[in-house]
Amino acid sequence: MSTLHAKTRHSDPSPAAAPGAAAPAAGPTQRYLADRALAVLRIAFGLTFLWAFADKLLALGFSTGRDDAGVVDRFGDGAWIHGGSPTAGFLTFGADGPFEGIYHDIAGAAWADTLFMLGLLGIGAALTTGAAMRLACAAGALLYVLMWSVVLPPENNPVLDEHLLGALTLVVLALLAAGDTWGIGARAARLRLVQRYPMLR
Repeated sequence: MSTLHAKTRHSDPSPAAAPGAAAPAAGPTQRYLADRALAVLRIAFGLTFLWAFADKLLALGFSTGRDDAGVVDRFGDGAWIHGGSPTAGFLTFGADGPFEGIYHDIAGAAWADTLFMLGLLGIGAALTTGAAMRLACAAGALLYVLMWSVVLPPENNPVLDEHLLGALTLVVLALLAAGDTWGIGARAARLRLVQRYPMLR
């Protein structure tokens, strides 16, 4: 009897190993680390948007304020505050593909420059602080997709490039409420305005 009992005990599969069984839920430690990894990713994306805004606003000599020969003119004519256009160069000389004509038409337009810069600032601030993540991530994903559509097909892949990957990342950050960790997302969610308009969450 004891032999039969031992055989049965060792041959019965555990619930975790049973075919079709649900995967075990993430433990507290795994969830804790995942939340912080998402927070780091969120803040990194936010700072990327804010840096692009600052560089184009002031011509800091990275993507703005540097000519083809590598000569740097910080705070020069390329700065948006000095009348430079943050969209003219990319949309005039970089656009290629089925939407080339559309982007050439709006290159350097005051409304396009203003919307682009406000988008960089607003998305960057929201991601960095964790506020209004749904709205910011939706706007950021749209901006990434629009930038992807400027040059089609992408240079290194028939479809995918870093812009689409950025858009997908922002969608994930919004769905997983990444603004709640190391951000003000959870506190902002308690505001009456945010509860009335969940898109502001």
